[in-house]
Amino acid sequence: MEIIKSASDIAEQQASSGLVITSTEQPPTLNALSYVQTKVVPLRADHLERHRIVAYNKNSSMSGAFDLLRTQVLKAMEENGWRTLAITSPTPDSGKTVVAINLAMSIAHHTTKTALLVDFDLRRPRVGGCLGIPMEKSLNELLANEAELQDVLINPTLPRFVVLPTREPIPLSAEVLSSPAVSLLISDLRERYDSRIVIFDLPPVLSSDEVITVLPKFDCVLLVVANGMNSKKEIEESLHHLATANLIGTVLNKAEPRTSYY
Repeated sequence: MEIIKSASDIAEQQASSGLVITSTEQPPTLNALSYVQTKVVPLRADHLERHRIVAYNKNSSMSGAFDLLRTQVLKAMEENGWRTLAITSPTPDSGKTVVAINLAMSIAHHTTKTALLVDFDLRRPRVGGCLGIPMEKSLNELLANEAELQDVLINPTLPRFVVLPTREPIPLSAEVLSSPAVSLLISDLRERYDSRIVIFDLPPVLSSDEVITVLPKFDCVLLVVANGMNSKKEIEESLHHLATANLIGTVLNKAEPRTSYY
């Protein structure tokens, strides 16, 4: 994985290399939010490895790329007073969820900040599955007023790292993301602790209107582009949709590693 590059550079790289690649439910309302305690659950190293979660082990040589990404992201966020980061991609299977999880873990490992990862890909939630955590209660129950926030937050035995998973797809996802309940949730998660960085795993930009709907609620956004999968046209269309957002960079994912010597 190559770390933050300008999206225009990536688009040019793709072009030069010839790479082409009903419901009647109402949006929810949300009860008053409160924090009491967070459930602590263990993670399995073998499960994480199968899902390419490498930053859990801070001694892993493979986590270096995410540490570099973390440093670049936090620098930009701190300079602007930003605390909420949305992560998206042009299309599915670009690896945005894996990037989001590893970035959040890297922040929790190596800084004094708390990293909270929220699964906002309501059509195809994958954060909980990639981590292998139990989800008896999740964002599904929170938005349905069937659980309080403290009931759905999970600490995967990593200090300063908390996850708010989504167990199953949520109908009317665009309407839900634009609802007052979600606005209240985002605001509360952002303002509760000054040292908290909140990372939201969003749907792909070109898959629906959900990203365009919810993007104004976040401080900044990171675009994950899959090497050899996303075409120049897809990158340019994504940039068009993200034009009004604070795009802090683009990650070129699934690239061949380059050997370097210190």
